[in-house]
Amino acid sequence: MTPLAETVRQLAPHWGVMFVAMLAALAIAERVVDGVPLWASLLLVLAVAVGYPTAIRAIGVAPDVWEQ
Repeated sequence: MTPLAETVRQLAPHWGVMFVAMLAALAIAERVVDGVPLWASLLLVLAVAVGYPTAIRAIGVAPDVWEQ
């Protein structure tokens, strides 16, 4: 397998989980606050994008390509 294909194979499940986590965070925010402003939505997406890899590394299940 090529290095790019191996990288994508390792990261694809994490991309999927991160995408679902972002959608869930946005849905919860919409339920709690009616009409979430754009800046708050972007902040939530950024928090998930930074927090997910950090949490995955902390619990020790990060893919090898994140360890490099």
